[in-house]
Amino acid sequence: MSPRTPVARIAATSRYLPERVLTNADLEDMVDTSDAWIRERTGIRERRIADDDTGAAAMGAQAACGALQKAGLSARDVDLLIVSTATPDRLLPTTSCAIQAMIGASRCFAYDLQAACTGFLYALTMAEGQIASGRAENVLIVSTEKMSTIVDWDDRATCILFGDGAGAAVVQPSTNGEGILSSYHSSDGSLAELITRPAGGAALALTPERLRRREHMLQMSGPAVFKAAVKAMAGASAKAMQAAGLEADDIDLLVPHQANARIIEATARYARVPMDRVFVNLHRYGNISSATIPVGLDEAVEQGRIGPGSHILMAAFGAGLTWGAMAMRW
Repeated sequence: MSPRTPVARIAATSRYLPERVLTNADLEDMVDTSDAWIRERTGIRERRIADDDTGAAAMGAQAACGALQKAGLSARDVDLLIVSTATPDRLLPTTSCAIQAMIGASRCFAYDLQAACTGFLYALTMAEGQIASGRAENVLIVSTEKMSTIVDWDDRATCILFGDGAGAAVVQPSTNGEGILSSYHSSDGSLAELITRPAGGAALALTPERLRRREHMLQMSGPAVFKAAVKAMAGASAKAMQAAGLEADDIDLLVPHQANARIIEATARYARVPMDRVFVNLHRYGNISSATIPVGLDEAVEQGRIGPGSHILMAAFGAGLTWGAMAMRW
């Protein structure tokens, strides 16, 4: 099967990271852990934490404006705004509508997409479909996460992992063969309990007792998640490369979801991409859920690790369970 001709490309990226840095040493004063313990098990050294009065929409708006500026667009040029977030500022209305108002994107339609850490890749596929259909020419994707609001800061197994931040991308029609070459997505709802926030929705409304038991906070089964993540990301990467007609040697940079150093290394090993061609910023930001890949792309472009013609492989895994991979020619 010959790879299909790309119809959508990333025209520009941007990122926003809060100024406050929470180091492993800081966490030693908050929970029973140590810098050495965290680094050995996760590879994380520090993460960014947003101020109390800065929500997901505000961070996302900052990233969105940066991406639009790099693309040479105004907010009124946006046809579609897709926001990926697992930490909306409120349940209704959507975070996308809040960002739409903040940046003045009055001409577009907007919606939220919830696929946890895989959200950016899901959103890219949605953008690709809208462009292919002729419904949109300028799609703005914003992945924004304030994970610090949903982690239990007394649970050392999870609070050490996550940080806050936002990434954005402008997606436009392909012009010279650059863009999305292939994608593979999947999910398995039977494994939903591995990463979950049990209370706070329509099934388990918040009550004083559930708040006391912290059932509205993130809960995760670490070892089971590790095994599932490696298998899913490696398998998705293989399928995306095959569909794009690429071999591991063709990949100039693998930009994986930044969840855990061991997961990244295992995924790269199974995908047969050497670590010198894998982008890693986990040590500085921790896991910022769906924002990890767009933040990574933006930094990689800035550092000169991605340029015109580069073959990029992206892979992610998250709650749902959801996972996916995408191959792209920059």
